[in-house]
Amino acid sequence: MASTIREARYRVEGMDCASCATKIDTAVRRLSGVEDVSVSVSAGTMSVKFADENDLATSIVSKVGKLGYRLHPINAGQTLERKAGHLCSGHDHGDHGHHHDHGHDHQHQYDHHHDGHAGPKSENTAATAMGFHGQDHGPTSGAWWKSGKGKLTIASGLALIAAYAVGKLAPVTEPWIFTLAMLVGLLPIARRAFAAATMGTPFSIEMLMTIAAIGAVFIGATEEAAMVVLLFLIGELLEGVAAGKARASIQLLTALVPKSAFVERDGRLDEVPAEALAVGAAILVRPGDRIPADGVVLSGESAVDEAPVTGESTPVRKEVNDIVVAGTVNGSAALRVRVTAAAADNTIARIVRLVEEAQESKAPTERFIDRFSRYYTPGVVVVAALVAVLPPLLWGGSWDEWIYKGLAILLIGCPCALVISTPAAIAASLSAGARRGLLMKGGAVLENVGKITAAAFDKTGTLTEGKPKVTDILGFGRSEKEVLRLAAALEQGSNHPLARAILERSTADGLVVPNIATVNAVGGKGLEGTVDGIALFFGSPKAAAERGPMTAEEKARVAALNDEGKTVSVLVAGGVIAGAIAMRDEPRPDAAAGVKALTDAGLRVVMLTGDNRRTAEAIGRQFGMEVRAELLPEDKQRIIRDLKAGGFNVAKIGDGINDAPALAAADIGIAMGGGTDVALETADAAVLHGRVGDVAAMIRLSRSTMRNIVENITIALGLKAVFLVTTIIGVTGLWPAILADTGATVLVTMNALRLLRPVRAA
Repeated sequence: MASTIREARYRVEGMDCASCATKIDTAVRRLSGVEDVSVSVSAGTMSVKFADENDLATSIVSKVGKLGYRLHPINAGQTLERKAGHLCSGHDHGDHGHHHDHGHDHQHQYDHHHDGHAGPKSENTAATAMGFHGQDHGPTSGAWWKSGKGKLTIASGLALIAAYAVGKLAPVTEPWIFTLAMLVGLLPIARRAFAAATMGTPFSIEMLMTIAAIGAVFIGATEEAAMVVLLFLIGELLEGVAAGKARASIQLLTALVPKSAFVERDGRLDEVPAEALAVGAAILVRPGDRIPADGVVLSGESAVDEAPVTGESTPVRKEVNDIVVAGTVNGSAALRVRVTAAAADNTIARIVRLVEEAQESKAPTERFIDRFSRYYTPGVVVVAALVAVLPPLLWGGSWDEWIYKGLAILLIGCPCALVISTPAAIAASLSAGARRGLLMKGGAVLENVGKITAAAFDKTGTLTEGKPKVTDILGFGRSEKEVLRLAAALEQGSNHPLARAILERSTADGLVVPNIATVNAVGGKGLEGTVDGIALFFGSPKAAAERGPMTAEEKARVAALNDEGKTVSVLVAGGVIAGAIAMRDEPRPDAAAGVKALTDAGLRVVMLTGDNRRTAEAIGRQFGMEVRAELLPEDKQRIIRDLKAGGFNVAKIGDGINDAPALAAADIGIAMGGGTDVALETADAAVLHGRVGDVAAMIRLSRSTMRNIVENITIALGLKAVFLVTTIIGVTGLWPAILADTGATVLVTMNALRLLRPVRAA
């Protein structure tokens, strides 16, 4: 019997440390009917797959509410039908060749045709039941002192100040007054601790904190207990601020899209909210305005600054039928644009969604740390109990002194800083990459990119521009300008890529191309026609030689161009060879530097292409790279498998459309593209603005992230080790112990935020 599985994503308000995420994950997983839970501290989100029955969505919201967090649904619950052990969603991403068997975490868990704007009623019932409204609230907004945590910290601080004042005036009341001051902060913490314990997390930081504070009261350290509670609350507040900073870094992208747009309706312009734009609407983008939606240019020509979205430093010329992206800035002239994607589906919205989902999918290091902390915390509780009990029992130590030390070890033992060490770095890195056009699908991909030792590139559209350009014009008896003018006259009615290259060059050179009465295509050979009363033929050297004899020198010059991998067409005018034009799909301007950056980093770089060997080797020579040419898709796949068998970690870099078998066979598939659906959704990673140098930047980002993670783990465990020793020998007490936890967490988060600094381009 088929059961219906729904998937919902929530923004979690108030979650800002790793122990929060663990508590939420454990509590929701224990609900009957929940299939899978994925919580990201760094994105502040949770995805849940659950059986669509018995109002389970309301139970999820209610359960998390009891732990002290609020859920805000992000999108409509996606329905998945489960039949005979298979999950099938409302639409099929297709194979894309990406059924990897090498540990990739391909969690394309969303269907952007149903996302955000398709029938939110079903999902939002849960939120409505709790008095929320089903919108994406984003990070908790407003000043820190207006938040619940902020108010509690201020109240606890004021209570402690009052207790000091009263204690000075009436010393006899000190123990009671400090206990009362401590309870102001401790009661909400204790309530959360017991809620977590009943939902499967007995060893939460709140529980350790509660035991330590109550224990301190019993041994008479009330003043210190109150201080520790306040420090804990301050630490939590700082964690919240740091987590908010990391979260906001990717959300800044959404701020690039303007709030309003000018729509053409019945011959007039109406200003409407950008999020209300319908697909197919015609909008006017004035010079200097940000483009409010993804679209296609209907009329106008302008240079568009794409730096905010892709990091492309020079403005890109846009004309009719060119694609424009939301958030980019129109230059000097007005553009009329037809909208091609609704607000929830535009490039920026999809990038943000992909990054947030990537942050929810755990890296291997993160999974290991999670498993480690599951045993680490109970282990610390046992050690703390032994420290408190054994010395007084076995060696006659003072009970008060050793219980105090045991309580301090409890606080040191919280794994928060350790558990956040990896996801904080990965989240910052994914955000930093996305803001510079480097998209990686999850922590596993980010971790593996840095391990790449061989890079296999497609040629056309990856190392090269993907469209031919005129490289050489030879004049045999006529001037070069005249040769180009006459060839352009014959080609002006054609839409062939080679014809477009000749027409673009003639326009760039400012030539006036004469009109031509008739042009005839000579099957497989070229074009013939009459211009200015002269009979012309423009085509292959072999066909041209049949119409007018070529000298040995002319043949040698054409052959030399062919050897450089160029396509040569010869012009015959009035039965005499007049000249030749050579064209080639030229390398991207940054390709040589990009390939060099990879070889300098110690990678083996290979070009795999279906193009002819002569053309491929001519391009490969410029880059000093290994070339494999005239390949079928299965040949490319075989070569990648051979590289892997030779001990290489292989990245395949292509346009995301062709070579699906090769992309699937590689350890990491990287799509080069301008933010297209395919580039964003097929490969493990995407370089949005198609710069070859960005592959090296992606590898550098991955390697610096892994270094950052090692630093974070060292900070977290190092501080704990130092305070453990100083506590046992009696140098430090309870309040430095709480600094070992919250202080380390803040340090680790701030260290991870360093990754948000700009990525150096190659």
